[in-house]
Amino acid sequence: MPTPASNDADHIIIGIDPGTNLMGYGILRIYGPASRRKLEMVTMGVIRLNKFEDHYMRLHRIYERVLSLVEQYLPDEMAIEAPFFGKNVQSMLKLGRAQGVAIAAALARDVPIAEYEPRSIKMAITGNGGASKEQVREMIRRILNIPDSSLEGIELDATDALAAALCHHYESTRPLPRKSASSWKDFIQKNPDRVR
Repeated sequence: MPTPASNDADHIIIGIDPGTNLMGYGILRIYGPASRRKLEMVTMGVIRLNKFEDHYMRLHRIYERVLSLVEQYLPDEMAIEAPFFGKNVQSMLKLGRAQGVAIAAALARDVPIAEYEPRSIKMAITGNGGASKEQVREMIRRILNIPDSSLEGIELDATDALAAALCHHYESTRPLPRKSASSWKDFIQKNPDRVR
């Protein structure tokens, strides 16, 4: 997984919350000295798709709009929410297609992709993998210092997309985990001072 630039250059992540009626997007900017990087919401919103009766026209619209966002904001990476498994196979298929088209639009401009499960995004933002969309929205507001007034009329799909971008930032800047021991024997050999 690519890591954000460690110098003072801006780093832009586009987050996508795929959907077949509403597709959320959020643009996150990371800037400032490497020792004190700052986070800023650039924009967020939704791509409205329910005005198109034909599913293929919805896919076409997703491709056009995501490509347009990529060309406008020039993101360094895309973070996209993975479709969750539901009981309705047709809905899953349509959602997977919508996600695939959004990914294809980013790849058309050589933007690297990172995919996250909904629970992983919620865990990264709220500390609770079962958090509600409203809880995610509130944490996004607090973390990024977004005024309440700026969220009026903004759909939860948009804040979910911004959460995907923020999750990716956290994941890609997290220190590498220490290697754990594969067995008790391995642990004892590596940590003789911890055995009594």
